[in-house]
Formats: sequence, structure tokens, C-alpha cells
Amino acid sequence: MKSSVEEFTPGYYGLCAAGGMLSAGAAHLAITPFDVLKVNMQVNPIKYHGILSGFSTLCREEGASALWRGWSGKLIGYGIQGGFRFGLYEYFKKVYGDLLVDQSNGVIFFLSSSSAQVFADVALSPFEAVKIRVQAQSSFAKGLGDGFPKLYAKEGFYGFYKGLLPLWCRNLPFSMIMFTTFENSVELMYKNILRRKKEDCSRAQQLVVTCFGGYVAGAVGTVVSNPADNIVSALYNKKASTVMQAVKNIGIRNLFTRSLPIRIAIVGPVVSLQWFFYDSIKVLNRLPTSGGLRRHLINTE
Repeated sequence: MKSSVEEFTPGYYGLCAAGGMLSAGAAHLAITPFDVLKVNMQVNPIKYHGILSGFSTLCREEGASALWRGWSGKLIGYGIQGGFRFGLYEYFKKVYGDLLVDQSNGVIFFLSSSSAQVFADVALSPFEAVKIRVQAQSSFAKGLGDGFPKLYAKEGFYGFYKGLLPLWCRNLPFSMIMFTTFENSVELMYKNILRRKKEDCSRAQQLVVTCFGGYVAGAVGTVVSNPADNIVSALYNKKASTVMQAVKNIGIRNLFTRSLPIRIAIVGPVVSLQWFFYDSIKVLNRLPTSGGLRRHLINTE
């Protein structure tokens, strides 16, 4: 049965944005406790030095409800970011694919993901600024409702975007590596494991491929983005006033290793869930699952 939404139309990109918003918001909401621990491990690594001991310390000192601090920022902030990231990625992939006909697919994936992420992080930054403070400073605010006005009163408009540059430094490499790894993983699965074209596989098989590609993409992207993630947490929680000071305080080795195990535990499943939810929405609307690049063929007749 033919989809009611034609590909590469405004309606299609709107559906992709809505799918990205729902999938990212739901996936990030599900792992809020791990994100709370991750932020505290970055801000206070001596006190929160392990995953199990960290959860135990948080629950013992602040109660189990502390594990869900900042949930609204995860749901709304990352939902909005996901809408921009996935919707604009689909848009830019088509635009760049049609314009840069002599470039390899890898170049198109890098350009498309980085272009989409620039806008996605501008949308995310205010929510991230409040979320991190709520998670690491129990007395700051309860959530977005009281956190936004409190942050604005203390630091003004700049407070919402103080970490935008580190966010770009974290998320641009992550997004570029994540999308490109996903695309290549999906292609590898169809070509070398299933040995069939995507169109010849069932919807269930396509969604399994999506989950596999998403998990690999998330794990690889996490390693690349870990230093910037530590810097973002240090800046928003006033452990440093500048990026260079944060780097000096944390140390080069710790930039790459601090909170990396828990980030891999978080990001791999989260990215896999996002892609699964995202492609499930496509499947429900009778659209092809993600992966691959279809370039526009100009009719010269």
C-alpha cells in the first residue's frame, strides 16, 4: 500500500521531524537516571567514582526521586533537538546529494549531519543549561518550570548559551560520526550479512538492521564526543569559567576517560532506541526505513 506522504516533500520532512522529536524525547526520558549519575560523576568524580556505588550514594543521600531530576529537560529539550537533528538531516541529505553529485556518500553524510546538528544544538542549549544544573545542584530548581526563570535572573540570556560552543564541539563530531557510522553499518548488514537489498527484506528485518546500526553508531560517537561532554558539565556547574580552564582542571587523560563507561552504557542503547522508534514511525506511515542515499537524476530530454 502506498504511503499517504510522498518522500522529499514538506510533509515528509515534517513527519521526519515529528518522528525524531518523539523518538529522541522518549529514548532520553527512559535513561534519565543514568544521565543524572553521569553528570554527577563528571562534576564530582571523587564522590561518584563508579556506576553502582554512584547510584547507591544518590539514593542514600537524596532519595530515589533524585534519579529522575531533570526529566522534563530530557523529554522536551532532547525531543526538540531530535526533531531538528533527524528532520534536517533528511532534508540536507537530499539537498547535498542533489547538488554535490561528484562527491562520495560519506561526504554527503558528514555535511548533512553537521548542518542539521548546528541548528539542533541552538534549540537544545537552553534546556541543557537548566537540566545540568537541576541534576547536579539539588537546591537549584525542581525542573524547567522554575529553572528557566531562575537561570535567567542569575545569568541573563547568556546563561542559556554559555555552553553552546562546547555543545557544538561535543555534538557535531558525535552527529557526524553517528550518522555516517549508522549509514555504513546498515549498508554492511544488507550487503554482507543479509545479502539482500533493503527492499527485498521484511519490515521486521529492516528494523533489526536499524537497531544494530543505531547501537554501533552510538557507541562509536560516544568515544569521539566524551571530552567535550565533560567540558560542558564543568562549565554549566561553574567548575570552570572557560573551556581552557575546564581542560586544565579535568586533565587531558580524564577528558577521554571520565564517565566514558556510563556514557557508552547510556548512548548506545539510546541511539539504538531512537533509530528504532524513528524508523517504526516511518514503517507505520508506509515509508522506507532509514539508510542509503538516493540522488536526484536530472532529466535531460
